[in-house]
Amino acid sequence: MSAVVMLSPGFPTEMSYFTRALAGAGATVIGVGDQPPHDLPDAARHAMAHYEHVSLADEGAVFGALHGLARHFRFDQVECLWEPYMLLAARIRESFGLPGMTVEQTVPFRDKERMKRVLDAAGIRTPHHFAATTVAGVWEAAERIGYPVIVKPISGAGSADTYRADSAAQLAEVLSMLGHVPEVSVEEFVDGEELTFDTVCANGEILFENVMWYRPRPLQNRLHEWISPVSIVLRDLSVPELQAGRAMGEQVLAALGFRAGFTHMEWYRTASGEAVFGEIAARPPGARVVDLMNYACDADLYAGWAEAVLHGRIGHTPTRKYNAGSIFKRAHGDGRISHVDGLDALRAAYGGDVVHVDLLPVGAPRRDWRATVMGDGWIVVRHHDLQRVIEMTERFAADLHLYAG
Repeated sequence: MSAVVMLSPGFPTEMSYFTRALAGAGATVIGVGDQPPHDLPDAARHAMAHYEHVSLADEGAVFGALHGLARHFRFDQVECLWEPYMLLAARIRESFGLPGMTVEQTVPFRDKERMKRVLDAAGIRTPHHFAATTVAGVWEAAERIGYPVIVKPISGAGSADTYRADSAAQLAEVLSMLGHVPEVSVEEFVDGEELTFDTVCANGEILFENVMWYRPRPLQNRLHEWISPVSIVLRDLSVPELQAGRAMGEQVLAALGFRAGFTHMEWYRTASGEAVFGEIAARPPGARVVDLMNYACDADLYAGWAEAVLHGRIGHTPTRKYNAGSIFKRAHGDGRISHVDGLDALRAAYGGDVVHVDLLPVGAPRRDWRATVMGDGWIVVRHHDLQRVIEMTERFAADLHLYAG
């Protein structure tokens, strides 16, 4: 039985499901995290043989705790699926002589500029890009690329602190909001649809792949409070429109030497059909996308990931049965949720195709829409026919309303 150190086993929430899956796949799980034990989700707490409560931001404390544990436990591998501590996991592997991604292999997944340089060298189409550590450097990069440009943190996650500037005046506004970011990537804005290419791999082979379609693009979702962000996991990956992106995804994984675990890549499909790389992370997608995959496949990809990293296989490879769409809702107004309009009518219209509803209850304080993709709740719909799912997601986006006051 393998002993696995899981960094941050209970935060974000989805991490607890991966922790539980490791135990379910036969591992002895040793958790190391900065959540107090009483704050751990039950799924994580019950899956671990031992939990070490230590600040993950204090690398010396983490190594001290692990060396102490090593006197009592033999651990065989280290897993971390939360972006901020993936380099810490790599340093632990190197220090203890454990298999898995090294620091050198991990850095291109965290540093967006290094990432794109590796892929440029492999002949993969990336947005034109420059790194900048000064305001002057950002202005110079924007002048070389031409507007519009995207400015994002070199080591960011998702679309946090990511902005589009269509002019010098807008870039000046963007720079006023990025003083806390030490290094940014200034990139060409690629006009097109934004999709994902997500995989579970083992031994350098793709065991499962997923393509998801953002409607609208995540950057738009972050700019406008009134938008209900929609994501659709696609059932049929054989359609011609997806082949360039899938092929590019395989080339990206090969160029970066990825071997085992989850990956989450974003890419653009232009009006001409060109596939352009966006970015990639050596982790699962967030915002409950793994759950959306599970609804699309009637599967458990938390367990699939655990089987892949522990045993080099997925026992029952998931098959895509449905297109599955998620809709995240943002309440109108401020304060506490006062009422919900439209849910009963939409459920009556779509019946069993509505497979998950999780909205904040009346009386709960609404969330800060800028700080969470989840907003004030989410709905999942699914159907074999893509047009049916598009219709349902558009109806839930337009006709379901939460109010706060």
